[in-house]
Amino acid sequence: MSVLRLPLKHSFFICFLLVCFLLTGCVSPIRIQQRPLITAYRERNQSALNGQYISATSRLVLERQNLLKLWHKNPAAALTALWRSTQMGFFTPNLLDQLFTLAETNYALARRQNDRSRFMLAALYAYAYLNPDAPLEDRPSPYDPHFRQACDLYMLALTEAMGDPVISTNQHWTLPIGTFDLSAPATKPLWHGYLLTDLRPTARLSVIGIKNIYRTPGLGEPLAATPIPLVTPLSSAQLSSPTPVPKQNTFIPTVTRKIRVPVNLIIRIPHVRQQILSDHITGQMILTPLDTSTLQPQKTFPLQYDQTTARAMSLYQNVHWSKEYKGFLNGKIFDTPHTTQLVIVEPHKVGRIPVVFIHGTASSSARWATMLNNLLEDPLITAHFEFWFFSYATGNPIPYSALQLRRSLNKVLHALGGSQIDPALGKIVLIGHSQGGLLAKMLVIDAHDQLWNSLSKRPLSQLHHLTPTARAILQESLFPQAMPEIRTVIFIATPHNGSYLAASPFAHLIGRMVTFPLDITNTLNQLVQGNHTFMRSGINPHHLGSVYDMSPNSAFIHALATIPIAPYIRAYSIIPIRGDYLSNKDKENDGVVFYKSAHIKGVVSELVVPRSTHSTQTTPITIAEVHRILLQQLPSSIVAPSQHNISYKTYIIHMGGDYRIPVKLTAHPAHP
Repeated sequence: MSVLRLPLKHSFFICFLLVCFLLTGCVSPIRIQQRPLITAYRERNQSALNGQYISATSRLVLERQNLLKLWHKNPAAALTALWRSTQMGFFTPNLLDQLFTLAETNYALARRQNDRSRFMLAALYAYAYLNPDAPLEDRPSPYDPHFRQACDLYMLALTEAMGDPVISTNQHWTLPIGTFDLSAPATKPLWHGYLLTDLRPTARLSVIGIKNIYRTPGLGEPLAATPIPLVTPLSSAQLSSPTPVPKQNTFIPTVTRKIRVPVNLIIRIPHVRQQILSDHITGQMILTPLDTSTLQPQKTFPLQYDQTTARAMSLYQNVHWSKEYKGFLNGKIFDTPHTTQLVIVEPHKVGRIPVVFIHGTASSSARWATMLNNLLEDPLITAHFEFWFFSYATGNPIPYSALQLRRSLNKVLHALGGSQIDPALGKIVLIGHSQGGLLAKMLVIDAHDQLWNSLSKRPLSQLHHLTPTARAILQESLFPQAMPEIRTVIFIATPHNGSYLAASPFAHLIGRMVTFPLDITNTLNQLVQGNHTFMRSGINPHHLGSVYDMSPNSAFIHALATIPIAPYIRAYSIIPIRGDYLSNKDKENDGVVFYKSAHIKGVVSELVVPRSTHSTQTTPITIAEVHRILLQQLPSSIVAPSQHNISYKTYIIHMGGDYRIPVKLTAHPAHP
């Protein structure tokens, strides 16, 4: 018997093949791999929205139709084939997956090619997937993760397709699958009678400097628009024109010209799932501004807004940060023609109570941004209050700045018809921070001759060498009477008895650098030079600015501190301190003002904010206290009694504070 013998090298080769065969047969083609939970979650939620890879669903659809390799090699050809198969109804039971894949893959390819027409096509597919105008049974489940992804695909694709700014005119688009005719709104978008222009997308903007970012989830592209007033109702020709007609040379007390209004853009496609499979699509552009004073009309789907970004844009465009310091050193900064000191961020609506914010020294209205942003998110607040901002040159004498505030308020109240036309205009709330609180107090006291006597030994009527203009300024600024339209005042970190920083030599050095307006300079010169024998010691033109007014040694601040607030006005105090407790009241301060200086008698409530600094407007407890006080101004028929007289202990613990700090929180008096 003969045996077949192979060369040694052949034997090794055969053995190697045998081992490989045996090993292959022992390995399963399916494996389970343990992954970190976060990694697994990210893989399952991967999409073209947050990376360069499409979602698992889109890969599945492409693979199932043998298009995945073509997608990697020639994505445009793959998408054409996918659209054709969908159009011919080959995958009707999986239509939702088909539409989502068309939306996502077109968006991904549009990003690579920077193709606006393909972005528009992606938006149309996303809208077809969502089918928002259809009955609920014909829409995707809200539990499907692709539901929110499709909303975002729609928003981002529209942002890329419509450009910056958005042009609200009739448009004809040539798409990869055919044509799209987009009709403009039938009428120009209006907001409280103002024409909305300069429609800017907000999706690319990031807000810095405001703590809480509020957005309203929904469908559509969020925009920020600029309102401009109209001369007369527009004709049909004007409404169809892309160029608006502004109102000219008219005092507008109702809105600043540089604010931004949140607007939603929707491109609506009738019978979208039928149209999207044709080669000619028609749709309509719909622009809807957000009205914070009223509930939005009921719709089949919610609209998306980016309200905090619009508010940030308003403040960014209206406030020049350099003016915070220029406004301190240059007292003439608001004396230029057409300069508006009182800014209203939304047109006045009958029945809404004005809340006037007054900033402090070397500051601006933008310092109220975080507080305003939070307050505007409460529908009860926006339904019953509106917010005005007063700006002033903070180095000027406090009586003069208070006079500017009084004149500004009277001008707006007169333009709006006063409390006779709208009783809400007779319930104004003043909120003053630091020096702003002193300005507010000047509007809620009957000073008689107490302030004047702190400066002069003789009555004003007996002084000589005063021009009528100078005498009028002295009379108006130093003999203030409480404005009857003001019913509530909130003092925040207000140095009622002076600020210890204002007494420092450095502060006096800075104070001497302040340049006053011409009428103030002339008045002070006449007062001191022509009547120097009648003036109190230490009174001179260089020692009458706000720095000297707020010094604890100031005769003015001593006199102002002794004058009580008018009895019909409700006053509240919010006092920040850097420490935790008031174990020694005289030593507690906020870095600028001692507690004992900010504390006054006769207030409805006083809240001490622990572990806070002088700039406490952004502190959650301070914002919540302002919110609570505003609700107290509403009748109990609107606000629940528990919100009127909330337990201080419960309130502070809820806000992360310590109820052991001794403060007074009394019951709210009867609403007039």
